[in-house]
Amino acid sequence: MTANVATTCTDPVILDQWHPLLPLDEITTDQPNTAVLLGEQLSYRLDANGDPVVWLTADADATPLPILVEYLYVWTCLGSPPDRLFAIPEFSEPDRRNVHAGTIGVHVSAPRAVENFLDMGHFPFVHTDVLGAEPHTEVVEYDVHIDPDTNDVWATECVFYQPRAATTSTEGQMSDYLYRVPHPFCVILYKTTPLDKDRMDVIALFCRPTAQDRIEAHMFLSLLDPDNTDAAIRKFQQTIFGQDKPILENQYPKLLPLDSRVETPIRADKVAIAYRRWLSDLGVIHGVIPVSPTSASVTS
Repeated sequence: MTANVATTCTDPVILDQWHPLLPLDEITTDQPNTAVLLGEQLSYRLDANGDPVVWLTADADATPLPILVEYLYVWTCLGSPPDRLFAIPEFSEPDRRNVHAGTIGVHVSAPRAVENFLDMGHFPFVHTDVLGAEPHTEVVEYDVHIDPDTNDVWATECVFYQPRAATTSTEGQMSDYLYRVPHPFCVILYKTTPLDKDRMDVIALFCRPTAQDRIEAHMFLSLLDPDNTDAAIRKFQQTIFGQDKPILENQYPKLLPLDSRVETPIRADKVAIAYRRWLSDLGVIHGVIPVSPTSASVTS
């Protein structure tokens, strides 16, 4: 299904993406509720069959928008979306706990939020005694590449000491990290699970941009954790994101500059630089400050 509706957003790349609306289990009534996507108010409800329906509130005919239900969330699109969403194969593994960890509004652009998620350097200072601790502050050299088949951004060989890496942790550990960016406004982390050295927990950030400089941040978790309650898992993740929120909201500018020379990078920012370049190559203009033609000509 294609929407191709008139919108205030002028970014065709972002209009044609699937965006997370909200968790499926939070749509519980046939009475319409509303949410905002890319400056447009959407209405949603359950139809007579119990399936979600989404439409532009201003549309008198309530023409349904495209929807997908994936990874516990309802996704929708204002343009012409791809046939499917990016794959998270771990979601289908029977021994995993798949949990959504709530929705948090943040006054920041979606690319800023993704870039913060990619940053290991802040762990000891923002998530002290949980995801990091002094004197373990060094971000060791890691690799970054673009997958030639999927065009996903990957950061691999990431290692960081964490006093409490997960709800299942009983002691500090060196955590192996893999970061993957399969969507301009979504990012996935694969990290060492304390319960099985050969497998990894999955933590994803799905951003719904409500405006150029505002998002609803959705957290999705696919974990090896047979003992903790969903409430305990959510509390752990929400505590971490709650520590990030004031950092994100105090960043300036709110939009992400794609010219890497605007903000001085360090070695630990290798994946952030790749992400900015990737957004620029895609032609993304929503939530970012594009590279000016003058800067681009100087760089080339």
